[in-house]
Amino acid sequence: MTRQRTTARAAAAVCAAALALSACGIVDDQSEPPPAEAPPGAEEPRAAGFGPPLPLGAEVEPAGAYPPQDTPPAHISASLRPGPGGPEDRVPEILERGRLVVGVDQSLNLISYRDAASGELDGFEVDLAREIARDIFGDPEAVEFRFVESAGGLDTLANSDVDAVIRTMTMTPARAEQVAFSAPYLEAATRLLALNGSGISSVDDLADRTVCVVDNTTGLQTARKHAPRSPILKTRNWSDCLVALQQDQADAILSDDTLLSGIAAQDSLTEIVGPPLDRGFYAVALPPGRDGLVRQVNATIERIGEDGTWRGMHEAWFGSSLPTPPGPPEPRYREEDSDE
Repeated sequence: MTRQRTTARAAAAVCAAALALSACGIVDDQSEPPPAEAPPGAEEPRAAGFGPPLPLGAEVEPAGAYPPQDTPPAHISASLRPGPGGPEDRVPEILERGRLVVGVDQSLNLISYRDAASGELDGFEVDLAREIARDIFGDPEAVEFRFVESAGGLDTLANSDVDAVIRTMTMTPARAEQVAFSAPYLEAATRLLALNGSGISSVDDLADRTVCVVDNTTGLQTARKHAPRSPILKTRNWSDCLVALQQDQADAILSDDTLLSGIAAQDSLTEIVGPPLDRGFYAVALPPGRDGLVRQVNATIERIGEDGTWRGMHEAWFGSSLPTPPGPPEPRYREEDSDE
């Protein structure tokens, strides 16, 4: 297919400056052998040996270089029912403080990002945090946002730096041993983003074509599993994948459809294609032992599902590229004694 290079390069420059989309919170805990370091004076790596250099820190993994590691199936951790009572019973210390402190990303377009025009944080997860604050204080603005890195989200909870982390964190059994999860607030499916007219409609079309993922995410293992004949361009963040796609250094991007929606919104010449390869559920991560806070967050998720707020949020942020479900995923609650 033909594509005007001026359009691609201009879009790349805009996206690189405005987005800096970071890797989502689906981090692979299993380490890879460290890549060999380039000798001093070596040229910048290029995807095909010519053209512009790859994004800083990116590298190409040859097709079939590593076997895929097992990734956990879609999992919903058991959480606590909202139960009776209100904020004064569940979270009196937060109520007394006067604000909710939430760790978020600030560069995941449509999900949690800083609006270039207003300078304010916006997105689906930002709206969710404000709804939680609304139910505690009666004021959706009574929330303090703190930026957390993907790998550092769990540390901020352990150090009591934030009350909650809302950052595309997928529920897994391993993570459930480290944090208390809320009920799920969003289901995500792993899919592909490609250029319009690329001829790519599924992973079956990726043989000998380069697929881009953010390094150290479960998307890397998904690419190895479903596209074993594809070179994999591993980058530091999603904006680098978009630039690589626009500069013909990659043929497709593999990630959660919610993240791909944000990327596609930055370039009208891209489209989300193919059936889901994997599924996962995002939940609010909370400090272990804070049962009252878990119940309070779950009360909000339950409320916005029942009164239509959740559906309105999903339609507003993802409606242009994804179908809108009737509500959040069905929760799985723990069995509790009646006297608890």
